Amino acid sequence: MLKLKIAIVGCGWVAGNQFENGFALLRDLFDVAVCCEIDPVRLDAFAGKYGIAGRTTSYADVLAMPDIDAVSICTPPSEHHSMVRAALAAGKHALCEKPFTSSLELMDDVIAVQKTSKARVMPIFQYRYGPGFERVRALVRSGLGGKLYVSSIETAWLRGAAYYQVPWRGKFATELGGVLVTQSIHIHDLFMCLAGPVAKVAAFKATRVNPIEVEDCAVASLQMKDGSLASLTATLGSARPSTRMRFCFENFTIERHCFDLEAPKPALEPWTIVPMRPELQRDIDAATAGFETNGLFFAGQFRSFHRSVTGDRPFDITLEEARRALELITAIYSAAESGQSESLPIDSRHPRYKGWHSDR
Repeated sequence: MLKLKIAIVGCGWVAGNQFENGFALLRDLFDVAVCCEIDPVRLDAFAGKYGIAGRTTSYADVLAMPDIDAVSICTPPSEHHSMVRAALAAGKHALCEKPFTSSLELMDDVIAVQKTSKARVMPIFQYRYGPGFERVRALVRSGLGGKLYVSSIETAWLRGAAYYQVPWRGKFATELGGVLVTQSIHIHDLFMCLAGPVAKVAAFKATRVNPIEVEDCAVASLQMKDGSLASLTATLGSARPSTRMRFCFENFTIERHCFDLEAPKPALEPWTIVPMRPELQRDIDAATAGFETNGLFFAGQFRSFHRSVTGDRPFDITLEEARRALELITAIYSAAESGQSESLPIDSRHPRYKGWHSDR
């Protein structure tokens, strides 16, 4: 099987997570040949820890390497747009961490640039990959649920002073936002995978847990395109971290509630499916019997990336879906700061199209 040669760009925590829980588990598919980091001390430490032979402080040098097939961009969010754009210009495929970039304008720019490049970009949403979420997604896609009535989504995690010791965190200029942008973006992506597109948003946000620039608490009320309603709650001040997702459909209710170290793993089991009538159980079992799973988290997404690149197949996760996540953030920020509800989709005529933060 064809191996892809990868360069990891940015050698912080998320890069280590990608290596340990993704690339290291797929050595038959990937060769992490190079790592790139502007801090030479951190670069050498990362390369030594993971046995990566190639190392450089220059992203331009990485893009000039003819044997590198793809880059995995793990830098602070404010750098994503320029790095993805440069990768596409160099003909390198890219994986890019969230948040993908700082505005819908820059997101649309990348979408346009990809259309002119021989390379492609896959946004990172590794939370989608796991047997529990993939099972209920297959069930929802079957249409067996009928109408969706209401969804309730809660991201109640814990981040304290130690987390914000990293210089780029907690600042709009570099992290681009708080709990909505960095933590609950994953859970809200899962929510939209199951509930579909958002039509209208009303919201509040606040900074109550930590002395930082960005929000660490938020709530939003949503009307979905299909007419169903949803509530989103997010905080970084929960003494016991938990994630809760509940969807009430016409014919069944599905729910996942996970705690502590499992809080960022809603894609795992158990997901509870309760039929409205007992006789529906047989149909539910049939609808969830044949779903395909790629593996867990980063390994699952990277396996999917490899299959798409080497087989010239569409990506499971597209730039348009990354835009959808940023559009929801933009709508929540705008609604919270204006006191007015926001309608979606958001295009170039919207005052927040160039950035959801009001100073932009």
